[in-house]
Amino acid sequence: VFGKLTLFRRGIALSAVSYLGYEAFNLISHSAVVHASIKVEETIEQADYLYGSGETKKLYQLLIQHKTSEDAEILWRLARASRDLAQLSSTTAEEKKQLVYEALEYAKKALEKNESSFAVHKWYAICISDVGDYEGIKTKIANAYVIKEHFQKAIELNPKDATSIHLMGIWCYSFAEMPWYQSKIAAVLFATPPSSTYEEALRYFHKAEEADPNFYSKNLLLLGKTYMKLNNKKMALLWLTKAKDYPAHTEEDKQVQKEAVELLNSI
Repeated sequence: VFGKLTLFRRGIALSAVSYLGYEAFNLISHSAVVHASIKVEETIEQADYLYGSGETKKLYQLLIQHKTSEDAEILWRLARASRDLAQLSSTTAEEKKQLVYEALEYAKKALEKNESSFAVHKWYAICISDVGDYEGIKTKIANAYVIKEHFQKAIELNPKDATSIHLMGIWCYSFAEMPWYQSKIAAVLFATPPSSTYEEALRYFHKAEEADPNFYSKNLLLLGKTYMKLNNKKMALLWLTKAKDYPAHTEEDKQVQKEAVELLNSI
């Protein structure tokens, strides 16, 4: 009996130790999760500051340290940073290709982690489109509906995101001006090939401007170009002048200014 009592007490003691151990584990785990969450928030805050400052290389260096992250918010930002680095004139052709494919991998992983994020859908679509530039016109056209679907999903999740609306406009513009030989390829690939009109593109570019006025030099430029396609010189002059006068913060802004000036001189 004494032996059984000893065992019983030992069992209670072990149970107590196990319970304390379990509680300690829970506490440590919770602390680790909270700490990890704070770290993710800090990284995102730093990343958004660098992005806003146009520090493309520093931003990429910060985020590439988190390439194994399971957080969709980190991953889509890394996809964007990889793509932005690829766009720099100082990036070699070989580096650009590698970065474009890397960006798609990060975007794909972000989509697996969170399908409810408008930014994830937006950057996944952008990255698929970029990769198409290396895989030929057939792949690019074959991906067209996938790209459109993700832009539409991004707009559905956040109707006020001007960039997603603008990109949907670019999709429409691209298919409105598709050359005849590409249309033939599209007709072979799809029973109902993707198509659009300049009027539809114009609606999206205006919607983007309504969502966030003067948010992007390229939206102003494309409004001007679309009006040119529709033979509305008065409106084309208005928007191309806005694009020309837009403050140039990035390399892309400078290219937009240059193109706007050339187009204004041609009218």
